[in-house]
Amino acid sequence: MRIVVLGGLGAWPSADQGCAGFLVERRGFRLLIDPGYATLQPLLTRLSASAVDAVYVSHGHPDHCADLQPLLRARALAERSAPALPVYAPTGSLDALLAIDESGLLDTAYELHEFTPGDDLDVGPFTVRTWSLPHWVPNAGARISAGGTALAYTGDSGPSPALVELARDADLLIADATYVDEIPDRQVGSLSSAAEVGRYAAVARAGAVLLTHLWPGTDPEAAMAATRQAYAGPVTVARPGVVVDLPG
Repeated sequence: MRIVVLGGLGAWPSADQGCAGFLVERRGFRLLIDPGYATLQPLLTRLSASAVDAVYVSHGHPDHCADLQPLLRARALAERSAPALPVYAPTGSLDALLAIDESGLLDTAYELHEFTPGDDLDVGPFTVRTWSLPHWVPNAGARISAGGTALAYTGDSGPSPALVELARDADLLIADATYVDEIPDRQVGSLSSAAEVGRYAAVARAGAVLLTHLWPGTDPEAAMAATRQAYAGPVTVARPGVVVDLPG
């Protein structure tokens, strides 16, 4: 299993990278996770729009799904022979995004598979187990497994016992680390810090941690240091072009 980072910021993109987005590849199948702001361009440096086999969206905030819309436009308008793209998302989370274009333009470009966080999914070669994790809108953390390898992804999440279950013995945990340590009062319960990630990753015995959704301007070294206060395994920060190869 190969994970390619397309972006690693939360809220909005910077001049040099986009929001959280990941390409997960196994044996020729390409699963795009959370195509947020400014993730389509780095994706297209690696493959064509028609080469994406499926999309998984954790929740409907635009920093996690906005670039799905131009991806579908590319498939509908430039690559018309491409099959309908399977898109998996919590029920209703993409209604606003999919309604912004002219009526009918993208109808043949995608096939929407809506689910309730907590459902299990089969996506190509992957088994996807989902969890409902605390955020302002329904958010589905995902454990993506194939060939004995497990990738855990939180989407955006506040503290929850489910995070330990999600990350338990995962080969890689991709975790919301919006803040380094202190979380502003109005966001407590809906977002996480790098320090919190370290604590639950240690309990879960995750094999490695990739911090994502950092607030623009956050010092990556400070975020990694906060995670390492409690977690002794490998820690890195999601940046465009980072590639992680997992066995299986």
